[in-house]
Order: sequence, then C-alpha cells, then structure tokens
Amino acid sequence: MARGVRERMVASAVDLLARHGLQATSFSEVLDHSGAPRGSIYHHFPEGKEQMIGSALDLAGGRAIELLDRKAGARAEEVATWFLHIWREVLIRGKFEAGCAVLAVAVAAESPELLDQTARVFRTWRQRLAELLEQGGLQPGDAQRFAATLVASSEGAVVLARAEQSLEPFELVAEQLLDQVRALNLRGNPRPSEAGPSNVLLG
Repeated sequence: MARGVRERMVASAVDLLARHGLQATSFSEVLDHSGAPRGSIYHHFPEGKEQMIGSALDLAGGRAIELLDRKAGARAEEVATWFLHIWREVLIRGKFEAGCAVLAVAVAAESPELLDQTARVFRTWRQRLAELLEQGGLQPGDAQRFAATLVASSEGAVVLARAEQSLEPFELVAEQLLDQVRALNLRGNPRPSEAGPSNVLLG
C-alpha cells in the first residue's frame, strides 16, 4: 500500500510538471493531485522536492522508452510517425495544457543534478530512437542525426501548439519530419535502378 502512495505521488508530479512547470510542482500540489496523506512527503522523499522531481523524470523517461519499444522492428517512417503520434496525443488529451515534463525541468532547474538527469533522459530517447531508425532502414549516421532532429523538433512543435492552442504548427513540423525520414530511407535503400549494375550483369 505504501508503495502505491509513492507511485501516485510520482505520477502526479509528472502530470503537474507537464502542465504547470517545475516551480508550480510543489509538495502541496502533488499531495492535492494524488490524494496522498501529508505524512507521505518525508516518508517517501526524505531528501526533499529534488528527490521527488528526480523520480518523476525517471518515470517520464521510462514511459517514453516503453512506448518506443512497441515499434521495435518497424520501418523508420513508422517509428517516426509513432513518436509524433505520442506527442500529438499528449496535446489532444491534455487539451493543449500539457507538454513534456522533462523539458519543463530542463528549462527551469537550477540544480546541476536535475539538469544532468534531464540530459540523460533526452540522450536515452535519442539513442533508442536512433537504434530503432537504423533497424528500420536508415544508415547509422542518418539515424543518429535524425533521432536528434526528431526529439528537438517534436519538443519545439509541442511548445508552439500549446502557445497557439492549435495542432496546426505541430502538424506542419510533423509533415516536414516525415518527408525527411522518407528521403533518408530512400538514400539508405536505393531502388535497384539507382543502385548500379546488378550481380547478374556483372557475372
């Protein structure tokens, strides 16, 4: 039962970070949001707010990896489409009030430890995306570069959509990203007519 209280508090912290940012994600807000008893704070997070935020970053980072792993073995375009779908759903379900909890900490944290942790989360996302994109047909270098582009562009597109209260900027960015992954896929997997003489002709 105690473990369930901690999990609720951490999940609430993720939601509050995504909606209201780091400064507004206080212990009081987390208690109200999660319905946890007030004594839970020092029992589960004896090191204070930073410990709770760190746990929230772990949860948010892990959730994204679990979702990405659903597309293991898929084509590169499908991987990119799925990653964009994840963020589109965040915007729609959150009615343009929710964004990325990790970004919320990255732009507001003064603690070197929390900044390092956000860097690790983003790096893990990029690395896993690059692996999936390479498995899906992209060349290794293209996969690494496009993974970074996909993460950075999606984050920016979410910010624009929240500011404008509209999916339009997000969809414009998504369209450009999908055009890019298709072009990279063709470059890494040229059609037979583009790949030079066949082995039959050489034989």
